[in-house]
Amino acid sequence: MIFKIVTLFLVVMGVLAMFGKMHWLGGKRLAQAKCGACGRYRIGRGPCSCGAGGRS
Repeated sequence: MIFKIVTLFLVVMGVLAMFGKMHWLGGKRLAQAKCGACGRYRIGRGPCSCGAGGRS
């Protein structure tokens, strides 16, 4: 019984990991939120704190 529970848990975790790797769930939007110069994530609409300017 315990073996079935552990196996089911691992299968569910694997499926969740596959969904997390998919880029159609917001990965593209996150990639666009990075600064083109330094690569840090930007919060808000203002320029990056590195001074590189706007989005790229």
